[in-house]
Amino acid sequence: METYSLLREFADSWMLLLLFAFFCGMALWVFLRPGSTKTYNDIANIPFRHEDKPTPAKKSSGEKEA
Repeated sequence: METYSLLREFADSWMLLLLFAFFCGMALWVFLRPGSTKTYNDIANIPFRHEDKPTPAKKSSGEKEA
């Protein structure tokens, strides 16, 4: 068997399985590691931080202050 065919067969079977397992492991590690919940909840709530008082509107460069 030539080298290309051997490597192709390995990549199509075992390497695919190994990379899929690595992907699943990384996804679980990112979402289930200790301390990640606080970080992700903080990021998810960014749109609601100023719900009680909206942020002041920015003035465009052409407007003058009164």
